[in-house]
Amino acid sequence: MERFLQRLLSFTEWYLSWRKLRIQKKKEAQAKKHPVVDWIEAFLWAAFMVLLINQYLIQAYQIPSGSMMDTLLINDRIFVNKMIFGPELLPGWGKLPSLATPKRGDVIIFENPSYLSRGPVFDILQRVIYMLTLSFVDIDKDEVGRPKAHFLIKRAVGMGGDRIRLREGNLEILPPGEDRWYSEGEFQKLSQVYYPVKRMIPPDLYRKLKLAGIGIAHQDMRLPLDPLWVEAIQQIQQAEYLDGFAFDEVRTRTLYGMNPHVRRYGMRWRTHDVGYYIPEGYILPLGDNRDNSRDGRYFGPIKVHKVLGQAMIRYWPLNRLGPIH
Repeated sequence: MERFLQRLLSFTEWYLSWRKLRIQKKKEAQAKKHPVVDWIEAFLWAAFMVLLINQYLIQAYQIPSGSMMDTLLINDRIFVNKMIFGPELLPGWGKLPSLATPKRGDVIIFENPSYLSRGPVFDILQRVIYMLTLSFVDIDKDEVGRPKAHFLIKRAVGMGGDRIRLREGNLEILPPGEDRWYSEGEFQKLSQVYYPVKRMIPPDLYRKLKLAGIGIAHQDMRLPLDPLWVEAIQQIQQAEYLDGFAFDEVRTRTLYGMNPHVRRYGMRWRTHDVGYYIPEGYILPLGDNRDNSRDGRYFGPIKVHKVLGQAMIRYWPLNRLGPIH
């Protein structure tokens, strides 16, 4: 026992001496290091940690448009939960398994299906700089200096199995297993998932829009125009917001009535009438500000695994600090 204690004491003395010498050598090496090198190392380590957190845990984004008003305003800066739906292995490459799948009503972020990439090297560089600066610097801009919409932030409204259609800009949903269409407000009560919907087009504009659609259809066929149609066309051309879907429904229905042998008119009109089906494994993302949102009504539903994260909290400006619902 005494011999064991002596050996333990000797080992402890050796370890403490070795540790002290190691710390001393580190201090000497640190003292010899140039302050600029020391600063660069600290910056690179901090940058690495920021990238790691942004890529796999929480990422900062800036809101570029008013498509989610009043939930999110232009230039709001938000944090997005990247972990919940499975983060990408590298920016734009691969995806890790998810902890959950997006639910109806979630505010989600995904890559813009209409985005034209400049190549993988630029994409990675842009996203690295964007993450390092917490969304304050974006080098991916268009010809007039505006940030390109590489990513979109919308609300998951339509889910797999749903059929959706528009009536004067208002969404109607036919959920799986149901035999009647529900207005969006009715369906929110049915599903107990509530979120705001903002409309910018005044209801009385739809009467003019219908007259204009009939007039444009006759114009396309080189037929005489009623003065009421001409007046309506002029009025909608001056409108700040216009519902292109309602206009196209009236126009194609009129054209099909005059040309029942032209199948493309009938198919396009019936698509507006019977709605769009959302396949399983897909989500239809829509903006809360329906009349000022380029969303799934234009580019279609997106695959669930393409969702990159869920909007979590606004951190800037400070007077809007708070969770996102």
